[in-house]
Amino acid sequence: MSTWLSLKRALLGRPLATAEEQHERLSKKIALAVFSSDAISSTAYATEEILLILVTAGSAALVYALPIAGAVSLLLVVVALSYQQTVHAYPQGGGAYLVARENLGLVPGLVAGASLLVDYVLTVSVSIASGVAAITAAFPALHGHRVLLAIGLVILVAAVNLRGVRESGVLFAIPTYAFVLLCGGLVLAGTARWLMGDLQPVPSGPASGTAALTTYLVLRAFSGVARP
Repeated sequence: MSTWLSLKRALLGRPLATAEEQHERLSKKIALAVFSSDAISSTAYATEEILLILVTAGSAALVYALPIAGAVSLLLVVVALSYQQTVHAYPQGGGAYLVARENLGLVPGLVAGASLLVDYVLTVSVSIASGVAAITAAFPALHGHRVLLAIGLVILVAAVNLRGVRESGVLFAIPTYAFVLLCGGLVLAGTARWLMGDLQPVPSGPASGTAALTTYLVLRAFSGVARP
C-alpha cells in the first residue's frame, strides 16, 4: 500500500485541501496560454483540414482556403469580444452554463454545459490524433504503434491535469508559448523569403476532383476547424 501511495504522490503530487484552492489560481501570463490553447492548437491542423476538404473538388478550389481562414479568424475575434463582455459582467467567474442559465434559462444552460463537455472530448481526441500523425510522419518506425502512442499521450495529459491547476498550468504554458514563437518565426521566415523573391510556385496537376464545389463543401471545410 505504501508503494502505491508513493507512486501516486510521485505522479499526481500531494493531495490539495479545499482551503488551498485560492492559492491554485493562475497568473495572467499562465492563464492566457492555458485557456487559449484550444484555439491555438487548431492552427496545428486547421490548414490541413481545410485543404483536405477543398481538394476533393479539385486543386482550383484551394483558392477558397484564404477566405475560409479569414472567416475563422473573424469568428475568433467575435469569441474574444464575447469573452471580454462576460469577464466584465461576471467578475467572479462565469462559464457558458452560468451565463446561459441566468440569461436564457435552465435548459439552454444545460445545453451549453453539455456542448462544452463534448467539445473538450473532441479537442483532446483531435489534438492527440493530429500530434500522433505528426510524430509518426517524422518517425515512420512508430506508425504501427499509433494507437498505443495516442493512449499514452491521453494518459500523460490526464496525469498532468490531476497535479493541480497551478502546476499543470505552468507545464502546459511552456509548450504553448513555444508553439506560438515557432509559428511566428515561420511567418517571419516565409515573409522574408517572399520579399526576397525566393519562393517558387507549387506545381499543380489538373483541376480534377471527386466532388463538386458547393456551398456545403465550403461550409464543411469551415466547420472542420471552427471550434473556438
